[in-house]
Amino acid sequence: MTGFYKEHTKYFVSVDCIVFGFDGFKLEVLIGKRKMDPGNGQWSLHGDFVEPTESVDEAANRVLFQMTGLKDQYMKQSGAYGAIHRDPGERVVSVAYCALINVKDYDESMLTKYGLEWVPLEKLPQLYSDHNIMVKDAVKMLRNRIKTEPLSFNLLPELFTLTQLQHVYEAILGQEIDKRNFRKRIKQIDVIEKTEHIDKLTSKRGAALYRFNQDAYNNDQTFRL
Repeated sequence: MTGFYKEHTKYFVSVDCIVFGFDGFKLEVLIGKRKMDPGNGQWSLHGDFVEPTESVDEAANRVLFQMTGLKDQYMKQSGAYGAIHRDPGERVVSVAYCALINVKDYDESMLTKYGLEWVPLEKLPQLYSDHNIMVKDAVKMLRNRIKTEPLSFNLLPELFTLTQLQHVYEAILGQEIDKRNFRKRIKQIDVIEKTEHIDKLTSKRGAALYRFNQDAYNNDQTFRL
């Protein structure tokens, strides 16, 4: 540490992770009971203070790995929260991160290990401090981006049906989508490819399985639905 900025008060910086999953029909949020004061026992997002040796991005990736056991997941900053009295303990500025994961990739033993629960977005309880606002802002960000960025595929398995894809969009947008128009638009997007595989588990008649072509998207990052 240097001797600079001694005339200024030092504050704490933290990260909070808003982890979204998809159960096939609903958008879910990963939350747990807070294990420290102030707010011990209250429902909360999972977060931590930024260590002196890490960036805020590194801290967020560390927290996400701690609570999911997953790396290289979709995660974006969704806001910074610095109201003076947002944390009753000390002056804390928090950087929130929105993460999207495929629930099937999630090791459910982590729920027990960290006391976490998947809660449907519409049934989210009152959370600690301004965490409900963080979730609301993250959903707003997803709704603004989902039609121009391939976000939804982070919530799905590698192979998916068009019905599953439509359900993801409906869950994020919070509204029903016309099936015929949706499928017409999907078939106009080159990076969504139909495969030779058939889903016989969720469809009695057998539904075609599709995949998102990441390589094709990397070559021409144009996506509009």
